[in-house]
Amino acid sequence: MDDLDDSRFPFLSGVAGVLVDGGGQVLAGTAAAERLLGLPVDRLRGRPLSDLVLAGGPRAADRTDGAIGGWRGRVTVRTGEDGEPAELDIRVLRLRGPDPRDRRAPRYVVLGATARQADRWRQDQAFTRELFLQDRFGLAVFDADLQIIRTNTHLLPYTGVPDDLAGRRLNDFLRTEDALALEVLLREVLRTGQPLVLGEELARTLVDPRSGRMMAISAFRLQATDGTVIGVTALFNDITEQYQARRRLALLHQVTASAGHSLSVGDNARHMADALVIGFADVAAVEVAAAVSTGEEPVPEEDGRLLLRRIAVAGPPEARPPLGDTVLVDEDGLSEPEDPAQAWAITVPLIARGVLLGRISVSRERWKDAFVEEDRALMRELAARVALALDNARRYTREHRAAIGLQRSLLPPAVRSVAAVSTASVYLPTDTVGGVGGDWFDVIPLSSARVALVVGDVTGHGLHASATMGRLRTAVRTLADLDLEPDELLVHLDDLVAQLLVEAALVADVDEEGAEGPAEPPQPGPVPPARPEPGSFGGTCLYAVYDPVSRICTVASAGHPPPAVAYPDGSAAVLPVAPGPPLGVGGLPFESTPVELPEGSVLALYTDGLIERGDGDIDAGTAELLRRLAAVRGLEVPLREAGQRLVAGLPPTRLHDDVTLLLARTKTVPPADTAVWSVEPDPAAVARVREDATATLDRWGLGELAFTTELVLSELVTNAIRYAGGPVVVRLIRADTLTCEVSDGSSTQPRMRRARLTDEGGRGLYLVAQLTRRWGSRYTSSGKTIWTEQELPQ
Repeated sequence: MDDLDDSRFPFLSGVAGVLVDGGGQVLAGTAAAERLLGLPVDRLRGRPLSDLVLAGGPRAADRTDGAIGGWRGRVTVRTGEDGEPAELDIRVLRLRGPDPRDRRAPRYVVLGATARQADRWRQDQAFTRELFLQDRFGLAVFDADLQIIRTNTHLLPYTGVPDDLAGRRLNDFLRTEDALALEVLLREVLRTGQPLVLGEELARTLVDPRSGRMMAISAFRLQATDGTVIGVTALFNDITEQYQARRRLALLHQVTASAGHSLSVGDNARHMADALVIGFADVAAVEVAAAVSTGEEPVPEEDGRLLLRRIAVAGPPEARPPLGDTVLVDEDGLSEPEDPAQAWAITVPLIARGVLLGRISVSRERWKDAFVEEDRALMRELAARVALALDNARRYTREHRAAIGLQRSLLPPAVRSVAAVSTASVYLPTDTVGGVGGDWFDVIPLSSARVALVVGDVTGHGLHASATMGRLRTAVRTLADLDLEPDELLVHLDDLVAQLLVEAALVADVDEEGAEGPAEPPQPGPVPPARPEPGSFGGTCLYAVYDPVSRICTVASAGHPPPAVAYPDGSAAVLPVAPGPPLGVGGLPFESTPVELPEGSVLALYTDGLIERGDGDIDAGTAELLRRLAAVRGLEVPLREAGQRLVAGLPPTRLHDDVTLLLARTKTVPPADTAVWSVEPDPAAVARVREDATATLDRWGLGELAFTTELVLSELVTNAIRYAGGPVVVRLIRADTLTCEVSDGSSTQPRMRRARLTDEGGRGLYLVAQLTRRWGSRYTSSGKTIWTEQELPQ
């Protein structure tokens, strides 16, 4: 008989087999038997099988023809030439012919393997059997075409999953998109042989419209003994609860982070609503008391109920409640008793520091999963955190509005026209956490039809910066009334800021000394504002004086960006101003720069927030400002519209600093509207001055002012001749008022005093003050100039 061929029995790979007759003699054997017994088949053939057995085997009673067939057990056999013992696990099978009446001697096949290998086979069988009996996870075997061959008893115990899945595909019972996602993972395992470990995919059945179950999938490829890929096995573990817990935690972090990034009540509410409709609810609405949006603390009605207004909604447009609707709620944030059976909606109050600010409501469609207690606990935690963010935004809004109100109340009108210039301004407050900055500007009419243009920037933000801005603006106006040169004015302003810095440092020292004592318990109520830092009194300033008679603009800077000018010919440039030190540095000089400006030039004074463009690139911002300034100058648009065009899109991102822009279109006083006379230091020359002044006023059509002007000039010229000597210069200027100037070489300032009844003099300046709208004097390089202004007749 030929030897047995292993290839004919691939399912017996690794199993040794010998063919024996009824007397126990070996007739043939497999190659595996040769390897297991260590003897070639030729040495085994014809040999009694009992010669190889050392121990074990069927008992004598079991060796009957009927009993020995099917015997299995463990024996010890000789192996190799030296007869080394080996323990085998064997099974005896009787061979039967196709004709049961065949009475020839029976034959048997003895199958054997090492005891270790047999134990491993039994363990594998037990493991596979128990694996398919488990109900804590799903198990499915797919063929190479991803058709289900076998599953355990509890693959997916959900609505819409058939009891018998053999021969089905995933898309027969799962939604197309879910089945496709799962098949992509399994095909990758089939293609690469790389096991999949805990891949997460959603499983939703075709007949169940709810949110489905999140499954953790592990898979490995199945191969035959010859390496042929025959399928893939997948394990499905339901991790829906863990997945939802992670989603809740992620939502909590997302809402907390977004709430901490904004100090806007509306932004916080919108962020909250938008976050809640991503995988948690279908519709979300945030309602707050109207007072919260304006920075005030909500106050309930007389009946204890609070009026709320809906300020943020999210969800499908057809399901959203309308914005702006109002509702009265009790102190628990509910407008009516909550229905315990309402499992698809949650309403939680927004309470911060014991004050009800509003409420949040979420809902799901009824065919979806209802909210569970963990969802309600999440909403309560979210509401607590969002309520604190809203309260912080409310407090910030209150201070922000107060600072803006204070700052705007301290600034001049946005549009103004005087004899020297027409002006328009734009002020954009910052949107930073610190609050509005300390930017300011001013238009100050000076004597002799001149005007002072001022723009400044105080260090810091908030109410302290606004208050400091008000102090500096008042100081500049006071110094401007003295008609100081720009560089001299900045020297005095610098001294003032240095004094403020010293005072702030002393206050800080006193506070530190007081802090060393016993700490007082915190008091309820709003947190008091912190004291200003010493550096919050510093800043920059640009001061320019424009004379419409000479068309000279004299500019001095204390660490401030230089002004830009658009000329009538369409060009634009930055004025070459010598930059001085910022205010408060002290000990360094300032320099005035005179520049002649043609009539109709547009002068732009601004703060650094305009040219920093949000990214700090000052050169690029300045170039863009010049380009826009030249463009709006060529359009001949009103200054207010020009200002809006200059700041449109500047900066392109969120404002990090205040943006202040002051535009001034220059005017001129024609030579025909001025008259100048040199007066000899002789009292007799006063009469000639009166005559010349009267003739000039008649030529200007101002004869109504002749009598008053004669009296004023007589008094001022007489005083100049009497107390200063010569030379004396008289000038008349017709602009928006009639200006009379008398200049002399004395540096002694005149002073109005109260004359007694017995005094013969001392009433001249009093008469001048009564006859004119205002009067004053200023120092010049050669002495002083006394001036008066009279209203022009209508």
